[in-house]
Amino acid sequence: MTKMNMNEFMSENYRVEDFAHLHWTGSFQDYIDLVSEDPRIARNSFQRIYDMIMSFETSTYLEYKKEITRYHFFDDPIGGGKDAVFGIDVHLMKLVNFFKAAALGYGTEKRVLLLHGPVGSAKSSIARNLKKGLEHYSRTDEGALYTFEWYDEEESDILGGQKVFPSPMHEDPLKLIPHEVRKEFLDNINKGNKGHKVKIRGEVCPADRYILKEYMVKYDGDFMKVMENHIRVKRLILSEKDRLGIGTFQPKDEKNQDSTELTGDINYRKIAQYGSDSDPRAFNFDGEFNIANRGVIEFIEMLKLDVAFLYDLLGASQEQSIKPKKFAQTDIDLVILGHTNEPEFRKLQNNEFMEALRDRTVKIDVPYISRLDNEVRIYQRDFNAEKIPHVHIAPHTLEMAAMWAVLTRLEEPKKADLTLVQKLKLYNGKTLTGYNEDNVKELRKEAVREGLEGISPRYIQDKISNALVKYGHTGSLNPFMVFNELESGLKHSMANNQDAAEKYREMLAIVRQEYTDIVKNDVQKAISLDESAIETLCANYIDNVKAYTQKEKVRNKYTGKLEESDERFMRSIEEKIDIAESRKDDFRREIMNYIGALAIEGKQFDYKMNERLHRALELKLFEDQKDAIKLTTIISNVVDKETQEKIDVIKSRLIKNYGYCEISATDALNYVASIFAKGDSAKS
Repeated sequence: MTKMNMNEFMSENYRVEDFAHLHWTGSFQDYIDLVSEDPRIARNSFQRIYDMIMSFETSTYLEYKKEITRYHFFDDPIGGGKDAVFGIDVHLMKLVNFFKAAALGYGTEKRVLLLHGPVGSAKSSIARNLKKGLEHYSRTDEGALYTFEWYDEEESDILGGQKVFPSPMHEDPLKLIPHEVRKEFLDNINKGNKGHKVKIRGEVCPADRYILKEYMVKYDGDFMKVMENHIRVKRLILSEKDRLGIGTFQPKDEKNQDSTELTGDINYRKIAQYGSDSDPRAFNFDGEFNIANRGVIEFIEMLKLDVAFLYDLLGASQEQSIKPKKFAQTDIDLVILGHTNEPEFRKLQNNEFMEALRDRTVKIDVPYISRLDNEVRIYQRDFNAEKIPHVHIAPHTLEMAAMWAVLTRLEEPKKADLTLVQKLKLYNGKTLTGYNEDNVKELRKEAVREGLEGISPRYIQDKISNALVKYGHTGSLNPFMVFNELESGLKHSMANNQDAAEKYREMLAIVRQEYTDIVKNDVQKAISLDESAIETLCANYIDNVKAYTQKEKVRNKYTGKLEESDERFMRSIEEKIDIAESRKDDFRREIMNYIGALAIEGKQFDYKMNERLHRALELKLFEDQKDAIKLTTIISNVVDKETQEKIDVIKSRLIKNYGYCEISATDALNYVASIFAKGDSAKS
């Protein structure tokens, strides 16, 4: 084992200069110089969060003829994608618009931001992204912000016998500037500034205010002497763990809730030192509102808070101030972010006493995903070959679990000719005869509760994990193993709602049938993957169609004689894709016209150019070959050598072309063989 030289490692990977840069200190005048050069330093919390989101790239795409913006910040580039949020870009656009309006001072900065949605719908992920993002952004030059500390070369009574007294709420140094000169100061610093305009709102916290007043008395009102002799400005790095600029509050049971957890409390040990419990230096400004100043505070399950706490939120949002015990209103600069689920939000709506809070809340819905591809991405992030190298997850396993989850969230379509599965596929971008983008947009519009109910991704993740634990020793996880876990879990999780449980079981049966069709299709394609055989079949079909449409005869390649086109042969192919007898002439002319158009351009027809014909040829070849390889004998354990060789070829195709492993390919073949065996026995 190679020994590590720690000195060499640190010299190559760690820069002392970076540490010094992030721990910059300077004078008050140095800070004014920095703000003059880059006014963004003095941004408020809403402006900083908006700029942070926009500092990551955006992209746009069209959905139902509407341009949608994807903010790549929500891909969680900071956390490596762990908290990436998929499939709700429209709702994330509303969230970013909230911050944009607040950053411009349009009024939403005086509101509580409430993320509302069912359990497991990414509310917490969004909150974590914002908190992580702020931490990261505060460490960049673009997101730099500063605070200050008081210092005295002597152990001053003003600082309570200390040489250093950090600003308890890490205030912006500009708030130290006296009110009577602020207008002139701002006019001066903003002169000729076409970008961000510096603003100063409110005053420093009671402790800073007290110390400033005492030093002003000491220096006979000479503000700059106080700044030069006792203020040290320093870089502020936001950190949830260090309780700097990022706070999180989770309600406990109502008996143990105490508002001092939000606004701070008296430090009884210091009362003797300062002689009074109303001296701000004897107060701990360490409530969640205090420590979250300059950043963001997250309220987990916000509407479970005691009513007294909710009243604290009213002042904190509308007045942007809090009321610590025994002190005047204290200004704060922070984003108040709460999240709640549906039952709690309904209580708020039905509580007439909470009208004031409703009026001060901006609700952003965070629904479950309703697009299948995006739901699959959630599970691929957690269950993949990199994270689970010892178990192969069979093709379609995660897709089928995701399909069931999405089906439970969709509202039954009002149109009688549209099934729930068809609706799911339309939402996922598939085409369906009689439905265009406008129709799909209308489907979404009429389903007002879609995504606010149903099975959560968390439930699916738990059941996939259970299946891995139970069946992982086999080396492969297939959809049926996951289906079993999904269904058995309903007995416990939905014991109090049997109607919903029964409805979800019916949807699981639909998904099982969908999987049956998909795996049959995989096996059919693997059997009919012999391109030369398809090309021969296609050439034969085209020859017959050409003879039929041009009222000619076709030459029999074995006898050399001219014969009538083989109607039975042509129909055996066309019936595979449901071409009705009355439509056969149209289909055949369509094929010949296409071939003719290609010929004019000097191009040759390839069966792959026509998706429907390609599928028909595959199905026809499968029908011709499945009996030749005796597919139904797979389940009998009595397979001759020649048949076994053919089966091995099909397996290798499933592995090479469709992502199966040896075990899952065998499972798929056995399952499809059992289906055909049942079909054969039913016919006899």
